[in-house]
Amino acid sequence: MLVKTFGSAVSGIDAYTITMEVSISQGIRFFLVGLPDNAVKESQQRIESALKISGYKWPGHKIVINMAPADIRKEGSSYDLPLAIGILAASSQISNLHLDKYIIMGELSLDGSLQPVKGVLPMAIRARDEGYKGCILPLGNAREAAVVNGIDVYGFENITKVIDFLHTGEGAEPVRIDTALEFEKSVEAVDFDFSEVKGQENVKRALEIAAAGGHNLIMIGPPGSGKSMLAKRLASILPPLSLNEALETTKIHSVAGKTSSNNSLITQRPFRSPHHTISDVALVGGGSFPQPGEISLAHNGVLFLDELPEFKRTVLEVMRQPLEDRRISISRAKYTIDFPASFMLVSSMNPCPCGYFNHPDKKCVCSPGVVQKYLGRISGPLLDRIDLHIEVVPVSFNKLAEAPVSETSIFVRERVMKARKKQVVRFETDELVHCNAQMSNRLLAKHAKPDEAGMQILKMAMEKLDLSARAYDRILKVARTIADLDNCETTQAHHIAEAVQYRSLDRSTWGA
Repeated sequence: MLVKTFGSAVSGIDAYTITMEVSISQGIRFFLVGLPDNAVKESQQRIESALKISGYKWPGHKIVINMAPADIRKEGSSYDLPLAIGILAASSQISNLHLDKYIIMGELSLDGSLQPVKGVLPMAIRARDEGYKGCILPLGNAREAAVVNGIDVYGFENITKVIDFLHTGEGAEPVRIDTALEFEKSVEAVDFDFSEVKGQENVKRALEIAAAGGHNLIMIGPPGSGKSMLAKRLASILPPLSLNEALETTKIHSVAGKTSSNNSLITQRPFRSPHHTISDVALVGGGSFPQPGEISLAHNGVLFLDELPEFKRTVLEVMRQPLEDRRISISRAKYTIDFPASFMLVSSMNPCPCGYFNHPDKKCVCSPGVVQKYLGRISGPLLDRIDLHIEVVPVSFNKLAEAPVSETSIFVRERVMKARKKQVVRFETDELVHCNAQMSNRLLAKHAKPDEAGMQILKMAMEKLDLSARAYDRILKVARTIADLDNCETTQAHHIAEAVQYRSLDRSTWGA
């Protein structure tokens, strides 16, 4: 007897349907074809044990299972449940009347219970788009998939309950989630607030500019000056995620297996802070079975690299292309996978190995030339891609004790959102541009051309600081953002002057 069940596989952050054709005939051998990997091949032992404990039997006949399309490699243990259901239906132990209506996925334990799997959100989206009635998933994945409207999602604890549901079509209610309500409920939540940081008003101003224009930023200062504390609060002043951005972000985390059963939708902008020992592949994504890296997990959010010079040079250099294109392409011999990587890069570093170069109180003990050598660990092309360089000076005890409570993140976010709204209108005809940091040369000439006095200041800065052409573009982008925060339609001289101040590491005197 031939029976078909339907599952799903993930490629990049999208899914495609897999058809499992189960044929049982005379004989005694088991064949699983269609390019399964080792985890799929090992499903026989898990399925056999789960069926026995659940009161069913493994057919004593020849079983041939084809996983179509047969030229695409199938990976992971999430095919256990559809394979088991197909075997039971093909051996007439259960009815196959409803199998063509559902996408079925889940990993089986030896006792028949179902374990959560990765990537169910894109699977549910694909199932809805292809007209399936619903998805049958482990209970731990049900809330995540249920954020997709227009399809029924059923979550089960074990294979016995799945079989009972397929027999009768009853006995379980689909998981219901009001996606809009779930989104609105927690989109304004803030874990870290700007009001908790005393002093550092110049750094807060730079972070506000970075958030308003989507600019990359590096903070340089001695240990304990508050660089990490400030970076963690950047996400709290970014505009809230839109519902589409939240779904896209959740898809990436779903594919990477980073979602929890309690949080069905990621509603806050991601903040990723990998350790400096991270590998190239872990940062940008890839591997034998390509998975999203940290830059993709930070999509629509912030990637914070603390102690930037301590990262391996090769790790930093692989970020250059994603910083420009806002996507990362993982190429293999037979296929190429694209992961989105539109993130804000925020980094920090000590000014020298001892950490006290330019410190107002403590003396630097580094030998001559060491500061320049330390900074040289970061390549010029990467620094060119960072729009704002800001020096962080420790806050003295007197200022720390006397400093009044500063603005909360909510007030700063309101100014950032007003500036972003101007950019939405400005770039409404450019689908690939959403903020000032993404402007092309054509858009720079159209929207960020300074007045005559501003052009003179920019010319002087270019000549004295020996800036590159890319740094020239960055200054104009930052100046345009400052003008947006000032609610000014034109880029004026004082906007250019402030933007030039945020190129500290381009100065020839730095580290001398």
